[in-house]
Amino acid sequence: MEDQSPKPIRCKAAVCRAAGEPLVVEEIVVDPPKAYEIRIKIVCTSLCHSDITFWRGKVATTFPRILGHEAYGVVESVGEHVEGFAAGDTVVPTFMGQCDRCPGCASEHNNLCTTVPFVFGPGMRRDGTTRFRDAQGNPLHDLVAVSSFSEYTVVDVTQVVKIDPAVPPKLACLLSCGGSTGVGAAWRVAKVEPGSSVVIFGLGSVGLAVVQGAKMCGASKIIGVDMNPDKEEVGKSFGVTHFVNPSQLGNSSVTEEIGKLTGGGADYSFECIGVSSVMTDAFTSTKPGKGKTIILGLEKDNEPISLPSLDLLSGKCVMGSYFGGLKPKTDVPILAQKCMNKELELDGLVTHEVGLKEINKAFDLLLQGKSLRCIIWMDK
Repeated sequence: MEDQSPKPIRCKAAVCRAAGEPLVVEEIVVDPPKAYEIRIKIVCTSLCHSDITFWRGKVATTFPRILGHEAYGVVESVGEHVEGFAAGDTVVPTFMGQCDRCPGCASEHNNLCTTVPFVFGPGMRRDGTTRFRDAQGNPLHDLVAVSSFSEYTVVDVTQVVKIDPAVPPKLACLLSCGGSTGVGAAWRVAKVEPGSSVVIFGLGSVGLAVVQGAKMCGASKIIGVDMNPDKEEVGKSFGVTHFVNPSQLGNSSVTEEIGKLTGGGADYSFECIGVSSVMTDAFTSTKPGKGKTIILGLEKDNEPISLPSLDLLSGKCVMGSYFGGLKPKTDVPILAQKCMNKELELDGLVTHEVGLKEINKAFDLLLQGKSLRCIIWMDK
């Protein structure tokens, strides 16, 4: 009988050969999925600030590699022992896994799968090897075991979420990382209460998703903090009720201004930039005795955070989270339905669209602060 097992696929990918260099669109080979793996034909992907951090070589400095981790696609083939997925299923890959069997997945307070744990370093999470080779047969490293800047990729079954084909590809793509991370931070991590006050530092795509999450939870005061004056109008279109530009406060500090707006400090604050000094500002801007600060930004220079100890003793707390505290397979479909029901309005996060061969334009737009999310289409 003819061998029906999946074969290697030749396709195009945007390869990062060295830190900070423009990506090169070239032909690569994507190996078949091994046991517990799924090969996905990527329909569209988008550029996240975390991709920029890896591209600059600030974290897990391994090259050459294929970046990208926020995407939407269709199952092309599955490896052995894969259940619940078949060729043709519409899916999103996520950098976080969910096996539904380990203590982390079973916990209400934890979304860290221990069966296939998250790691920054390259390599598939079960065997540490790559599924990518260049045209000369040399290995290409992955990014967080997703690598969506390729027409095809291979992802562990625990990191693949089936999505309703009625969800528009662009919207599904946002839920693969940034949109889910922001909404989840307000919904699952902070558990924002109705009538509460919220402050968001950084109104990029993740910050604006936090705004939507806080609005969905019933927050009555949503304060956006950003140095870019253009973000005031953008923020208010997403649900921001008050806007603070630190460069326009004169002798007043951000903490003082937020204290005035909230009567002593916000109930919840979110840091979505990745700067240690801003993390400190976010913490000091919360209410003594009950304030919660959620750190979402990956510190761009890997600097430590400094927090005043007296504020900590008052009862304030700081929390971090991967993927907004969401369990991907459980929560992403819920958020997709909320988007379809218009309870969440994330469509406005998409400001630009390009084809794969124009991917460096997406980098330029984000680095220049001209885009929120740029969708990269594989067939354009």
